[in-house]
Amino acid sequence: MRAVERALWYVESHFAGDIGLEEVAASAGLSRFHLTRSFAALTGMTVMAYARGRRLTEAARALAAGEASVAGVAVDAGYGSHEAFTRAFRRQFGVPPAAVRRRGTLAGLALVEATRVGGRGGVELGVPRIVRGGPLGIAGLRQAHPGGNGAGILAQWQRLRPYLAGLPAQTTYGVARRVDDATTDYVCGVRAGAAGDPHPDFEVARLPAQTYAVFRCPDHASAIHRGWAAVRRNWGGLVDCDQRHGPGFERYAAGYDHAAGVGSAELWFPLLPRLKPQTPDRSDRALPDGGGRLEPREESV
Repeated sequence: MRAVERALWYVESHFAGDIGLEEVAASAGLSRFHLTRSFAALTGMTVMAYARGRRLTEAARALAAGEASVAGVAVDAGYGSHEAFTRAFRRQFGVPPAAVRRRGTLAGLALVEATRVGGRGGVELGVPRIVRGGPLGIAGLRQAHPGGNGAGILAQWQRLRPYLAGLPAQTTYGVARRVDDATTDYVCGVRAGAAGDPHPDFEVARLPAQTYAVFRCPDHASAIHRGWAAVRRNWGGLVDCDQRHGPGFERYAAGYDHAAGVGSAELWFPLLPRLKPQTPDRSDRALPDGGGRLEPREESV
């Protein structure tokens, strides 16, 4: 299942470009034969049909949201011409892209939404370090993800990559705020001000000064969502999973390769207020699992 998870991660991170079965299989460490069987068993689709469906679904979402140019959406979706995009779109959904843009709704379209697997276990996070950090502003692309699990977040990072291409390597962030049980609001980007004047497409997520439990995520990026689940499951007595005191976020070190999903990544969770040290004699309180000490330190977020 982990191999198929990597294949899904690769498709979700690259479907706007020209990808083939061979490279998806290589990303998963599988033969083309085994990938084809395993992928179809999980999604009910071939790899290429899934990639095409995801590409066109995100294009439909942009059109329904009021993107000004069908031609621009076609380019963003990896199509060389307006005509090729229109033909593929009509085959997928039965209507031309201009009709979706005009109606402003996705109603009636057979969308191919992101598939997520491996939501439990399998990530060794270790004891967190405790850090005082912030306040912090993250400037980047914002998107609401219906379903509450943010399965489409990788497509959002895929859209961000061209914005970062001309910038020096720098720390990147993903801020996840649960709007309600059905929706996750996510901003991916860089520290506000780090790239000069903010891009007009960017919004800024503001995080307060906070004490965080910081977990290193040692695995491939396809395991990030399992890291979030592992923290909530194993460290719920330490961190604010309900986000009453601010959202958690992902922090990717400068040089992190978002296209390959490798590099140094961390999960930052607000510490529950009752565990914040108020006086020096409380700074050595043991963590809930008995491992490590609650010794906050000042650190750049």
